[in-house]
Amino acid sequence: MEQNIKREPLGKDFFVNVSPHHTFGTDAVLLSNFAKAKPKDTLVDLGTGCGIIPLIMLRDKKLKSAVGVDISREATDLAELTVNQLGLDNFKVINSNLKNLKGKIDFGCHTLVTCNPPYKAEGAGLTNPDITERVARHETECTLEDIIAVAAKLLQTSGRLCMCQRPERLSEMICLMTKYKVEPKRLRLVCQRKGEEPWLILLEGKRCANKGMRIEPTLYVEENGEFSSEMLEIYGCYKEAYL
Repeated sequence: MEQNIKREPLGKDFFVNVSPHHTFGTDAVLLSNFAKAKPKDTLVDLGTGCGIIPLIMLRDKKLKSAVGVDISREATDLAELTVNQLGLDNFKVINSNLKNLKGKIDFGCHTLVTCNPPYKAEGAGLTNPDITERVARHETECTLEDIIAVAAKLLQTSGRLCMCQRPERLSEMICLMTKYKVEPKRLRLVCQRKGEEPWLILLEGKRCANKGMRIEPTLYVEENGEFSSEMLEIYGCYKEAYL
């Protein structure tokens, strides 16, 4: 278990344990909101890290059950610590490469898969010398195609895959989802403020769905130099801890 573990409050008597290696950012919070989880959903969160996405959904009672998968033992130990301290019996954590999940989790039956993936393709940009940071940011252990292929196997028909990614990889994501019969259905751009290009995209695909994608209104992080009203609403009852 990592040293320097800190407990971050999430409101509603929920918290998440984080460490210097395994914490979370705005993108994970926005993805958990974008996914629009429902109380009957069974979630698999690929690359779960400290478990922030399932924890936000469980806090808001928007899931029946959750499974978090991560290749890092440090990450899964951290997530399991939170699960045990909160007494959650509907959140299972699996330490595994997502390409080796056969026999560890049921396929073809989950209603929702989320993933906040490494944003940089292997060989793109400067490589972080820290192995944990490198795996989190670069596709050293899995590619975008690996993630979408596994998600397609996990989902039941009409199950949803929700991901965030950098805008420059949008066309790649759409092509790969289509390849694995996860039809892109909903797209949202995230900009820091009006007049700027988006720094993040949020994309939902639905397993074996009909064609037709809806582009939602752009989400602006800031308004008049402060956090936007929508951002404050998304962060909700724990906004004072982070904003």
